[in-house]
Amino acid sequence: MEKTFIILNEEGMHARPAGAFVKVANEFKSNIEVKANNMTKNGKSIMGLMSLGLSKDSEITVIANGEDAEAALNKLGFLIENKFQI
Repeated sequence: MEKTFIILNEEGMHARPAGAFVKVANEFKSNIEVKANNMTKNGKSIMGLMSLGLSKDSEITVIANGEDAEAALNKLGFLIENKFQI
């Protein structure tokens, strides 16, 4: 499963938002990847996410594969749409 989102927070995905994303991603058994800027990175790796260089208005695709993929996409989507406020 996959879904596309736009980064809404002013600072983009720097350390704090990346950390929040990884924290939520690790709640799930599914494999989670984030695709942006012609790169695909592990959604459970803070360094991987930060290496994407995501700024405000960047488009990302979150890909989840596994038994809880739908729940993972829903919760990560909610996090992104709420500017990474847990």
